[in-house]
Amino acid sequence: MRIIADLHIHSKYSRATSKDMNLDLLALWAKVKGIDLLGTGDFTHPAHFASIEEKLEPAGNGLYALKEQSQKNNPTRFMLTAEVSNIYTCNGKTRKIHSLIFAPSLASVRKMNSAFMRLGNIRSDGRPIFGFSAQDLLKIVLDASPDAMLVPAHAWTPWFSIFGSKSGFDSIEECFGDLSGHIHAIETGLSSDPRMNWRLSSLDRITLISNSDAHSPSKLGREANVFECALDYHEITGVIKSKDRSRFLYTVEFYPEEGKYHYDGHRGCGIVFSPQETLKAGRKCPVCLKEVTVGVMSRVEELADRPEGFAPADAIPARHLVPLEEILAEVLGTGVNSVKVQREYKRLTSVARSEFRILLDMAEDDLTGLAGATTAGAIMKVRSGDITVKPGFDGEFGKIKVFGGVEETVPTGPVQIGLF
Repeated sequence: MRIIADLHIHSKYSRATSKDMNLDLLALWAKVKGIDLLGTGDFTHPAHFASIEEKLEPAGNGLYALKEQSQKNNPTRFMLTAEVSNIYTCNGKTRKIHSLIFAPSLASVRKMNSAFMRLGNIRSDGRPIFGFSAQDLLKIVLDASPDAMLVPAHAWTPWFSIFGSKSGFDSIEECFGDLSGHIHAIETGLSSDPRMNWRLSSLDRITLISNSDAHSPSKLGREANVFECALDYHEITGVIKSKDRSRFLYTVEFYPEEGKYHYDGHRGCGIVFSPQETLKAGRKCPVCLKEVTVGVMSRVEELADRPEGFAPADAIPARHLVPLEEILAEVLGTGVNSVKVQREYKRLTSVARSEFRILLDMAEDDLTGLAGATTAGAIMKVRSGDITVKPGFDGEFGKIKVFGGVEETVPTGPVQIGLF
């Protein structure tokens, strides 16, 4: 069966998250989006873990479902997941690494949480901060269960990631040492996509996964993974570990230019640079003369040993999409959160049964009958990559236009989008 999985989200106990990030509402939104498998997020937080124990029951395959009295025919399954931040000094440099953890059972989570409680404060934030190394984190995860997984999160984000320009490493081996063989995947993040990661031969053995990192329910599924396998923890993690192209169909991607750290610059000074412009300026902001925030594209250029456009023979394909609410906002000429957009979004997803069915599966004629020619045309343009983008930088999201251009756009030709 086809499974759409979003394995990196947060609960209401993480900073800057919606109070609606609870398991009942998450399951409802997953159904609207068309997500079959959702991470629980934040299992390290005592209050959220208590909610997991109260609300969920084993589905018999290492995954979980809402208990019968709360399920209401909702087919959503949950995987036990969390994100952890490690801030520590290594080789004379401060490192700030975020990691995803996948766990096969409540018992393994309890064992991890017991260790985490002894080593730091897990009550103050759904994404706890620890002072020990990412390598030591991996030891704790594997000690809790050999079937648990650690995946470097949003691997290229400047401030908090394994390859981040501000506080990361230059390789998986530099970060995890003799435990590097236990790292089977990385999360590409919103500002990066598989095409960019393919330029590093050192990542050829690594599976590239994509998730939403949602802080509010409406952001679920903005990136996701599409598998052809059983709804089973061990089978899904096995597909990821083995980089099984026959069962890992593709990832659903943000256009990376829309990510808020794709290009370089200084938001406060209004400066945005391409990698070439950053080098020309000596990494200095011409307004304040401080170093610019070096984004993902520049960092990829720095570490890449292959030309742009290279694709390994065994690469997992990718499809780039724009969330339906953003498409409707442009078609209707109003804001994403406007009454008009929200009313139309609810109508379309109710009739079509899910957002992903609209964005991924429906034929153009069926879309026209459902949503009208303009909206159908916009969806088809997004599928083909016929859009323009103003790149994001220094914490500011990029801007996408389906109809007409935006200032300071970059090309998004067919090599960058669609199914590779």
